[in-house]
Amino acid sequence: MLTVALLALLCASASANAIQARSSSYSGEYGGGGGKRFSHSGNQLDGPITALRVRVNNYYIVGLQVRYGKVWSDYVGGRSGDLEEIFLHPGESVIQVSGKYKRYLKKVVFATDKGRYLAFGKDSGTSFNAVPLHPNTVLRFISGRSGSVIDAIGLHWDVYPSICSSC
Repeated sequence: MLTVALLALLCASASANAIQARSSSYSGEYGGGGGKRFSHSGNQLDGPITALRVRVNNYYIVGLQVRYGKVWSDYVGGRSGDLEEIFLHPGESVIQVSGKYKRYLKKVVFATDKGRYLAFGKDSGTSFNAVPLHPNTVLRFISGRSGSVIDAIGLHWDVYPSICSSC
């Protein structure tokens, strides 16, 4: 009898581990079909998103660069327009991304868990609003397509890293 109870407990434990809650999700891709694919998936290993560089001109989001921990990602996009740089406060995370697009990304707004809205670009085009599917998750990295401008953006959500020695 003890063997049966022990076996039942062991099976229940294995089943609970197999049904762990998912935490990652993806939103996008928002924008047009041109450009060359890019992904910052490897950059998330450097830490959470700590700063954003966005290059804009009169019509489009031209380029993007994201700082993960203390390491900047490769710059993607074109070189024309004005470069804007914003740093997140320690422990601050992006919890929502909205914006506008037509054939290219025209506007992007990063909303943080500290109530800040970091807006770049012009207010015209088709609207999008991206939030994570799972609770207590944040923007971990971006992907998309770029050429002379940012053609499209994808947003990848997951839990905030528990330990970040480089942040």
